[in-house]
Amino acid sequence: MAAGVAPNTILWLAFALGAVFGAVANRTHFCTMGAVADIVNMGDWSRMRMWLLAIAIAILGSSALHAAGLIDLDKTIYRGDRLLWLSCIVGGLCFGAGMVLASGCGGKTLIRIGGGNLKSLVVFLVLGLVAYMTLRGVFGLFRVNVLEKAALALPGGQDLPALVAGTGIAPASALAACALLVGGGLLAFVFARRDFLRADNLLGGIAVGLVVVGGWYVSGHLGYLAEDPDTLQEAFVATNSGRMESLTFVAPQAYTLELLMLWSDSSRKLSFTIACALGVIAGSLAYALATRSFRWEGFRDVEDTANHLLGAALMGFGGVVGMGCTIGQGISGVSTLAAGSILTLLAIVAGAVAMLKYQYWRVIREA
Repeated sequence: MAAGVAPNTILWLAFALGAVFGAVANRTHFCTMGAVADIVNMGDWSRMRMWLLAIAIAILGSSALHAAGLIDLDKTIYRGDRLLWLSCIVGGLCFGAGMVLASGCGGKTLIRIGGGNLKSLVVFLVLGLVAYMTLRGVFGLFRVNVLEKAALALPGGQDLPALVAGTGIAPASALAACALLVGGGLLAFVFARRDFLRADNLLGGIAVGLVVVGGWYVSGHLGYLAEDPDTLQEAFVATNSGRMESLTFVAPQAYTLELLMLWSDSSRKLSFTIACALGVIAGSLAYALATRSFRWEGFRDVEDTANHLLGAALMGFGGVVGMGCTIGQGISGVSTLAAGSILTLLAIVAGAVAMLKYQYWRVIREA
């Protein structure tokens, strides 16, 4: 692994990665909530296949970097010897339901802000506030003292390669087998339908997957310090968690608000994920202006306002409890093949489906 690159370089690279994500996602309508809604409402799997393509690319690319010794996926927040199963389930369900009410996940919120959506700006503020309350405030007590008490100890690690290696298979072989099985299986499913092979579908899936891989490389390789000159300990440059990071969009919104509110506090610094989140807004804005698709949009009525406020709060709470969003856990986390990430992802989808069906039931009842 490499010596650390200057913090400003890491931050600019993070901003660039976020800008690519923002522009591509805006162009291709990359959206997890939309993908789930398309299936529930119309039986259309196109956007879901795009999302699964991104996951497959992220798994294969991240595993390749790990196998080459360029990064160490064990140095992320997703892998570990404790599977916080209750946090994953509760957090995922809350986040999934919340993103339906708020018209999109944390990443989509940033994309929509760049496109001129004022509703998403309100979602950003509420999501960030509740996320911070769950990280360090009143909800944090419930998270730590109740949800995180329910954990399954796995001394060898909770990631799939570690579980397979526990049967006696060499770690390198276990990693290759799991990456090829999961990543290759997803690719086979994605390309099983010829009608998926359209330019935007391929662009969205491949580009988002590569951006996540790029995040691991920038944070985990270029930003790696074997010995921080200040602490004399291993460190990763400009990360909030102190570990290797890639794309994620819940806690960074909380850290962004914290930075803005405590700007004069010299201990508060711009971080990798904050720079990435700002890049998403900038990239989406640039695309919206270039294509003349920028439009101001506000709340429709009181019910629309209430739904977005509740959805933002559920995402802020669920995203921190579940340790990530549809991008943070659903792609970045799953790319490490961590069991907790996969469990959270399934819970997010379940929460979204349940809320979509509830909304449909309400429409039918009122009609």
